[in-house]
Amino acid sequence: MNKGKTPFVIAIAAVSGGGKTTITKLLNQKLHNSKALFFDEYDFNGPDDIVNWVDKGGDPNEWDLTPLIKDLQALLTEPLDYIVLDFPFSYKHYQVSKFIDFSIYIDTPLDIALARRVTRDFRDSSTENILSDMDNYISRGRLGYINMLKTIKPNTDFVVDGTLQVDEVVDIIFDNLKK
Repeated sequence: MNKGKTPFVIAIAAVSGGGKTTITKLLNQKLHNSKALFFDEYDFNGPDDIVNWVDKGGDPNEWDLTPLIKDLQALLTEPLDYIVLDFPFSYKHYQVSKFIDFSIYIDTPLDIALARRVTRDFRDSSTENILSDMDNYISRGRLGYINMLKTIKPNTDFVVDGTLQVDEVVDIIFDNLKK
């Protein structure tokens, strides 16, 4: 139990489909006295055209993350030991980075991340919608994934293999946090 200490904030980063949400949920369950925040549960003001945003360098600071920051600040006042943050930008968003104590990147190969995303997001879609998304990924969307590998992955404290089973990933993170 946290006795007057500020909660230790752990950020989990990965490409879309890389396992952020799943790992955040499982790690939150494994840690004692912990709460989690999930990036996708918010409606942020950000770039209107993600592809153009990536083409211009993909600066995470162009996102207004005020709702997430407010929730994070509120949790920091609670007697928690940990806050697990599903957060794709790691230390690259200047307003959020000051709250992060440890950042983890789940290094999931792009083919696996894409397959997970299609399975998750297009379960009830037509073949036409899936093929259209694949065309978009090939022509432009993949650049966003590559951008994360170049900018986010090198700016984390710990990288874990995203091809491992989720329980293994959580155990590796948990063991690393104990050090």
